[in-house]
Amino acid sequence: MVEPLILLVFLLSGASAGWMGVHLLPQELLDESTNVAGVRWVLTGFGAFFGLIAGLVFQRLREQLMRQVRSMPTDLLVSRAVGLILGLLVANLLLAPILLLPLGGAIALLKPLAAVLSNVFFGVLGYNLAEVHGRTLLRLFNPSSAEALLVADGVLTPASAKILDTSVIIDGRVSGLLACGLLEGQVIVAQTVIDEMQQLADSNNPEKRARGRRGLKLLTELREAYGRRLVINTTRYEGDGTDDRLLKLSADTGGTLVTADYNLAQVAQVQELKVMNLSDLVIALRPEVQPGDELLLKIVREGKEDNQGVGYLEDGTMVVVEGARSAIGERRPVVVTGALQSPSGRMVFARLEKEAPAGKPSKPNRPSRPAKPGP
Repeated sequence: MVEPLILLVFLLSGASAGWMGVHLLPQELLDESTNVAGVRWVLTGFGAFFGLIAGLVFQRLREQLMRQVRSMPTDLLVSRAVGLILGLLVANLLLAPILLLPLGGAIALLKPLAAVLSNVFFGVLGYNLAEVHGRTLLRLFNPSSAEALLVADGVLTPASAKILDTSVIIDGRVSGLLACGLLEGQVIVAQTVIDEMQQLADSNNPEKRARGRRGLKLLTELREAYGRRLVINTTRYEGDGTDDRLLKLSADTGGTLVTADYNLAQVAQVQELKVMNLSDLVIALRPEVQPGDELLLKIVREGKEDNQGVGYLEDGTMVVVEGARSAIGERRPVVVTGALQSPSGRMVFARLEKEAPAGKPSKPNRPSRPAKPGP
């Protein structure tokens, strides 16, 4: 209902301007015309046409502005509005002496020109400054907070909010990270992540449906366990997919994006955003295996090369054992000969060792000290 009304107002305004604008034409042109009424109707038609074009442009700008306002975080919207108001206030305070000057003739046109330019300049300046430093300005409205005082004195470092990606929610390990205290601050779940998990839960694919339901169930458990610490961000950002919207949310809030997606983590690092890659965290927490360590490993399958066997440590690290193809299905002592670390994981290389002497069993899947060389 609003869109047709806007077009009607611009159409009538343009037509009225054309109808009344005939008097602005030069008198010589009106004297030469034999049909002044026809000229009036022609101008009315042109005015209505250009008014309709202006209405369409205004309607498009209004739609873009409303989309930005709906998707903009509340604190950023308030800070930008305050910055714009302060900029216009400064502009008009500086204009007051200029407008009081007794200027005459053509110089008097400088007054409205200076008013327009100064209001535009200081308004845009205040808007941009508020976009950069607006959140800091809003924090000044609550200076009596004990936490704010500690942060201001440098005694307490503020914990950034953690923004969860769909991958870490479906993975399930984020629950253990929160229980162990490895994730501090508020936990933010974007509405786009919930929508994506709902789509997975409604999928016809059984695997996707199970993953989506598992993610929604985990969010319910986190809400019951942590209450207000879990925040649902309902801001709907524009972007191509969930990843793009999460990057915009991380940039606006200054939070840390927690994800298990390697590509998303790389994009966040390129955009200089805070990111925590769950895969990197898991790799960092794995026990170190050094060449010479002895392991008691079960050989579960054959390797790619001849006479190779493959086993796995307790954390899932694959161990390639030379000469162990004949020992598939058996638990044999091995000695680590090397390790290969890559962004996608770690691979350990080992060789078969003689059976441990009786009474000295080796600990399964745990690195031990290298054997001391004999005398």
